Amino acid sequence: MGYEIGTLALGPVFALQGRYVRRTTPRLPEASGDREGTRGEGRPLRLLLLGDSAAAGVGAGTQEEALSGRLVTELANTFRVSWMLIARAGATTSGTSRHLSRRPSETFDVAVVSLGGNDVLARRPMSQWLTDLDLLADSLRARFGVQHLLFSGIPPMHLFPGFPQPLRWYLGATARRFDDALARWSAGRPDCEHVPLELKDGAGLLAPDGMHPGPLLYERWGALLAPRIRARYARP
Repeated sequence: MGYEIGTLALGPVFALQGRYVRRTTPRLPEASGDREGTRGEGRPLRLLLLGDSAAAGVGAGTQEEALSGRLVTELANTFRVSWMLIARAGATTSGTSRHLSRRPSETFDVAVVSLGGNDVLARRPMSQWLTDLDLLADSLRARFGVQHLLFSGIPPMHLFPGFPQPLRWYLGATARRFDDALARWSAGRPDCEHVPLELKDGAGLLAPDGMHPGPLLYERWGALLAPRIRARYARP
């Protein structure tokens, strides 16, 4: 069944299943622990991690087991990393921009952004979401001095067992469309980089809710991002 036809024909089913998922899915907490700090030796690197529940570490017990801890650990072998995490469950791209506009200006070299999944769930029109990305990137450049923006890919929702079929099919197809758009958007901006999320066999390493990474997937995610940052900032 084609995406457009399926969306129209199964819309009422998606709505019922969405309500069911919200009612029955266990709500996991954000990871506990520090959300800023300094670690490592070497060239100074100022790192901002920004985003949604995955950035906030939902599915891990502590920030050390989550994306922030895994990525900082990877980078601390090369850099003296001063890092900050700004993330919350349910965050959208436009909501994150509004939140940043209320924060004092700071300076970072690189930002790792995990956003877009909630925009898919909220059925944000893609054209509006791309405008949201422009506003977010402009804010990170102008108010936070970011020179390198790493945008993690939209999660592969078609692999998330926490969503029943056919809702999983629909969300997966929408997520792929958004991820393709994110890749094209990033390719047109020299300071932006799209980093696809490759789950594959990692689908079995999700958190108990079947939607968020578990600790081993956070480790893989950090290992995927770290070389992109080293390639730009490590001295030869």
